[in-house]
Amino acid sequence: MCGSPSRRVGSASVSQSLEYKTVSVFLVLLVCGVGIVGNVMVVLVVLTTRHMRTPTNCYLVSLAVADLTVLVAAGLPNVSDSLTGTWIFGHAGCLGITYLQYLGINVSSCSITAFTVERYIAICHPIRAQAVCTVSRAKRILAGLWSCTCLYCMLWLFLVDIQVSQAGLLQCGYRVKRELYLPIYLFDFTIFYVLPLLLAIVLYALIARILYLSPLPSHPDTSTSTMGRSRRDAREGGRAGRGPSSRRQVTKMLAVVVVLFALLWMPYRTLVLINSFLPAPYLDAWVLLFCRTCIYANSAINPLIYNLMSQKFRSAFRQLYRCRRTEGLLRTGAAQVLRTGKNLLEIGAHASHASSVFSCEANANYHCPHPHTASSPWTL
Repeated sequence: MCGSPSRRVGSASVSQSLEYKTVSVFLVLLVCGVGIVGNVMVVLVVLTTRHMRTPTNCYLVSLAVADLTVLVAAGLPNVSDSLTGTWIFGHAGCLGITYLQYLGINVSSCSITAFTVERYIAICHPIRAQAVCTVSRAKRILAGLWSCTCLYCMLWLFLVDIQVSQAGLLQCGYRVKRELYLPIYLFDFTIFYVLPLLLAIVLYALIARILYLSPLPSHPDTSTSTMGRSRRDAREGGRAGRGPSSRRQVTKMLAVVVVLFALLWMPYRTLVLINSFLPAPYLDAWVLLFCRTCIYANSAINPLIYNLMSQKFRSAFRQLYRCRRTEGLLRTGAAQVLRTGKNLLEIGAHASHASSVFSCEANANYHCPHPHTASSPWTL
């Protein structure tokens, strides 16, 4: 369980040291802070920019929301756990946070699988993609994925509970024995890690064969079909790109996301798999911190990949930054204008009063009340 307090007495002394707490809190806050800001920006640019609403980007929004769930439910509780050394969120927090952790992890895997299949259909079966790879269908697929994963992850509500360690500290840990947990973990490991990666290897190999080895179609019928599909996709919200170079760029970006998913999840998955068969689990505090940091990095790095490898995302991020900055400047400017206008009105009022007093004193035919005379009703 990433971010869950599954520590044991063997690493308790290390995890309570000042050095470990400092490094742990700094790394987690840095990675989670960058990841939360980046994934929020991904969601905002896709939702607010019309040409970014493509089927592929729908899956990337789902991946961003899942990564946000992992960072908030796994990363931030880890900070409080490192600082206090005990579980502070109670029984309900133990259940809810564990549920959200696995929900984010599993939905991110499903989202990666979904956009991999979508890319395969769009590139290897372009005629079929006209009806299959649409924004509306992507939304329905994502609704089904989230619903099924939410139901599946409810299993973890019955597998965790508050425990008291030998040092008297509260922990959110597993209530079942390791022997009972092993088949559950192996099933989860196979469905949400091994199978998605095997499928991605096969599909991206087929995509690479089309993009790099097969000659591009040039006969009129295919060109006409491609133009029609482009117009249709523009009405649906557009696709990642119309030309071969744009398709290669998008495919490279998504392939990098899959590779990073495999590499950054490998330390934690391998450690849990080994510990499932060892009589005494290996729980070195620094190794656990490294594994958890890799998981948080996997959830934080995707927006950086989009910015580096996608011109559309890079432009959309810049536009979003300019809009937010312009709104801030407008609010600041409006406040300054209001303050300036108020000062001008006060100056104008004082000038008008002084002018009227001066004109009255200069004209002897008029009786003008002097500020210091008994013209006030409160003056006797």
